[in-house]
Amino acid sequence: MELRHLRYFQAVAQEKHFGRAAVRLHMAQPPLSQQIKQLEDELGVLLLSRTTRRVDLTPAGEAYLARVRAILQSVEAAGDEAKRIGSGLEGRLVVGCVGSATYSLLPSLARALREQLPDVDFAFQGEMLSPDQVAALRDGSIDLALLRPSGDPADQTDLTLLTLRDEKYVVALPEGHRLAARSRLRMADLRDEDLIVHSGHGRSAMYDAVVELCRDAGFEPVIRHEVAETSTLVTFVAAGLGVAIVPEPVSALVVAGTTYRPLANSARMQLVAATRVDDDSALLARTLLVLRRQVTA
Repeated sequence: MELRHLRYFQAVAQEKHFGRAAVRLHMAQPPLSQQIKQLEDELGVLLLSRTTRRVDLTPAGEAYLARVRAILQSVEAAGDEAKRIGSGLEGRLVVGCVGSATYSLLPSLARALREQLPDVDFAFQGEMLSPDQVAALRDGSIDLALLRPSGDPADQTDLTLLTLRDEKYVVALPEGHRLAARSRLRMADLRDEDLIVHSGHGRSAMYDAVVELCRDAGFEPVIRHEVAETSTLVTFVAAGLGVAIVPEPVSALVVAGTTYRPLANSARMQLVAATRVDDDSALLARTLLVLRRQVTA
């Protein structure tokens, strides 16, 4: 038994006439009659009651037609679903984000993805450090990472990196801090300040960036607190536990007791999109297109 037998039977049952069914199926009547007879022989039951004028369903044929309709509808739906998934219009995709992207880019990106790809199940994991995102990409936990470049590029040949934007630095200060009265700050102004940074020891690209900024300004940073999440970092600043150097988009995270001032420095921190080199899914390609539009909007 093949699907064509079911389609032939359904056509005859609906037309109640072999000639009209044959025309509908674009085939000759004798082969159609032969195929229906083969189907009945395989099932061992008479499905159609034939006369010279019309064809009627037997009780067994009535029951069989209901099942056939459901089967053919399911097959058609399966094909449509496969085509939509293959073209990137359905499926599931998991996006990871570093802290600053979680608060500045993720809200608008999530809205745009829902609007432009409504049948895709998107999941988001915010506040992920860059090394954690790289590991998650490699084990398949996430499909797209929004992260800070870190580590040796030679060790990341299995990833594709797309630069989204270069971000300036700002300084997060407790309200009432002596430096908050200034409109802009220099790195030298932070020489004796207690710093709050993202976790070090290879865990955060921002840790290395802050240390490098301080050393380029001629001093060693005084690091008092290391945290994993950007929201915690800003909260610590608001609590008066120190100051922090962060990418400008972090200023979108408004926490009472914290104020931001631009850093007079030409250094920039990149935000990149990372994917697996071997991931050529149409859904990922569509997602990256939406992402690029959001970044350049």
